[in-house]
Amino acid sequence: MTETTLGTAARYVACLPLLMLYTTSATTASDAACAQVVEVTEVAHGVYVRQGIQAVVFEQERVANVGFIVGERCVAVIDTGGSYQEGEELMCAIRQVTDVPVCHVINTHVHPDHILGNLAFKDDEVSYVGHVNLERAMALLGNTYLSRAKKHRGKTLGPEYIVMPDRRVRGRIELDLGNRKLLITAHPKAHTNNDLSVLDEKTKTLWLSDLLFVDHIPVIAGSAKGWLAVLDDLTQVPAKRVVPGHGPVQADWPHAAKDIRRYLSTLRAETRAWLTGDGELQGAQEQVAYSERHRWKLFDRYHKRNVISVYTELEWED
Repeated sequence: MTETTLGTAARYVACLPLLMLYTTSATTASDAACAQVVEVTEVAHGVYVRQGIQAVVFEQERVANVGFIVGERCVAVIDTGGSYQEGEELMCAIRQVTDVPVCHVINTHVHPDHILGNLAFKDDEVSYVGHVNLERAMALLGNTYLSRAKKHRGKTLGPEYIVMPDRRVRGRIELDLGNRKLLITAHPKAHTNNDLSVLDEKTKTLWLSDLLFVDHIPVIAGSAKGWLAVLDDLTQVPAKRVVPGHGPVQADWPHAAKDIRRYLSTLRAETRAWLTGDGELQGAQEQVAYSERHRWKLFDRYHKRNVISVYTELEWED
């Protein structure tokens, strides 16, 4: 039987033990953070992932998948987690693996479980890379994120915790980490209107972040129609493994996109049928695409919100 999940397929994964993080001289890694323990997995040579848990952002820590890619010259961090502490932990994990400096922080999109650790990497030598639309999205949502962090965690965070990109991606760019090139692609509206993907050309690892959900129900903050179109393009990429934003790393690509494509397609088709029959939104939230309920974790937390998004989108389609 072929294993498709890298977390359980030994021939695809070089699994590191729990890393006992230690104190470094870097100002971005405090003594307290480096006394913590964090688990990272080397899913391909030089590609490390800290897998998140299946939970709701702000209600739990370490929700999203984050990680880093190590080149001969420097390291690229891909997303920084949902708090300054998560960012510090990731920095400590990097220092356990390599002495080369961090040169890029790549934010794959605006959601707080991916960006609120940014400040832990702040340094004159570090560039923050994001979609051309990311800065505006951060400006619109940043205060809300800080307020929610205070409400749920009892921590007051200043505006400095929303670290804006200084390198904005429109189309594609290439980053060279030293004998290691990353291809960064800015996508049209899909999960959000500011999604990036990262392809490590050396290992053919495609880091999709929240353009791919595994087990965790997809969350639509952009366009379901656009998301399906982006997935059509991404499934043409000959990747050996993909890193989702939530759920385990997958080795069977493009088969790993099957579930999310089915969910989004079912949601659109049934919502369209509901609208054709002059059905109201409230009824749609209780009826549409409930055949998917047993297939996804956190369905009851996010599905009704997804119905609202698709219902609204379809109302305005020609």
